[in-house]
Amino acid sequence: MQEIATPYLVFLGATPNRSDAKTGLGLVHWRPELCLGQLRYPGCGVDLKLPDLRCEDAVAAGAKSLVIGVAAFGGKLEPAWLATLVDAMRAGLDIVSGLHTRLASDETLARVARETGRRLVDVRVPPPDIPIATGRRRSGRRLLTVGTDCCVGKKYTALAIERELTARGMAATFRATGQTGILIAGRGIPMDAVVSDFLAGAAELLSPDNAPEHWDVIEGQGSILHPAYAGVTVGLVHGSQPDAMVLCHDVWRTEIDGYSGFRVPPLTYYIDRYLELALLTHTAPRVIGISLNTADLGAAERQAALEEAERQTGLPAVDPVATGVGRLVEALLEDRAA
Repeated sequence: MQEIATPYLVFLGATPNRSDAKTGLGLVHWRPELCLGQLRYPGCGVDLKLPDLRCEDAVAAGAKSLVIGVAAFGGKLEPAWLATLVDAMRAGLDIVSGLHTRLASDETLARVARETGRRLVDVRVPPPDIPIATGRRRSGRRLLTVGTDCCVGKKYTALAIERELTARGMAATFRATGQTGILIAGRGIPMDAVVSDFLAGAAELLSPDNAPEHWDVIEGQGSILHPAYAGVTVGLVHGSQPDAMVLCHDVWRTEIDGYSGFRVPPLTYYIDRYLELALLTHTAPRVIGISLNTADLGAAERQAALEEAERQTGLPAVDPVATGVGRLVEALLEDRAA
């Protein structure tokens, strides 16, 4: 991945909801020192609580790159954004994108980049020559966050666990597998852009042999029951060979987002499926806890949701933003000690 010039002007366009703005939200939450302002169209339904700036004002304030903070369904470059991206380059900003559509594939953007000397930086580009998976057990320890659906908190949970492990004096590394995580960590492999035959190999490459007590905390992708994205989930589970998994769930989600009729079954059903899947490349995988996204719930409702998840699964349940992940880390370390 090319080096990205900071700080950022985060572009949101007219995105109507927080789910589609997960890249911008993730950057502001985990790397606020890099986020100088936001650029929104009228009617945008998301506010990152950053100053609203035009491209020229952002450059005057020190911004170096415009980061597309939108990760909408399908990852396409919206034609309605082109004028803004051109203006940004002419004002002096590089363009940084985590979309599937390569920026340089648009003739106008490529031409203006040449004219202005600005860079078009795509982070959703996997490294060359990814090997086919070997299935060989690797040294070190690995935790993988898995989900009931997309956009349920896998990245936030992994980052929070890595931070908590480090705070407790443990050796831990966050391993990014999606565009937002890569922008936060500065490195990683965009798993959903890897050719399917090499997905498990990419996961092996992402979490190589390490010291016996070191934890790789791997960001999950998709869901084993997602009608479109289960494939990337399978490859990631097999290649990660997780010693431990944390199941992530959005309490508001009763159907797979965007797929009417595809119900979200009980958490215990997911736990059983993920353990069956992980057994191919690990002799004793464990699900050690539940991570709930309880955004917009009051304190009493949140506590009730956490208690219900614990009642259903017999595992500790947390909200990584509202309650922290201390109980998950304690369960992880207790499980390992046992």
